[in-house]
Amino acid sequence: MSSQKRYRIEAACPQCGCSSVSHLTKEEIRKRFGDVPNVELECSACMLKYSKPMKEACPEWDKECRMQED
Repeated sequence: MSSQKRYRIEAACPQCGCSSVSHLTKEEIRKRFGDVPNVELECSACMLKYSKPMKEACPEWDKECRMQED
């Protein structure tokens, strides 16, 4: 079992309203999204591809990644 901190990334599809929640570690976020201001997502219900500002999807990660200089 991993003791790494997990961040909650939450978004709702602008087309159908379905919500998605992911709990990812720092490494998983960087691998999937990188350190970008907007995250690219795809709705699992209607398959719409959309973006959401990271500061809205996961304010805690947005704040922490801007403070780190890896």
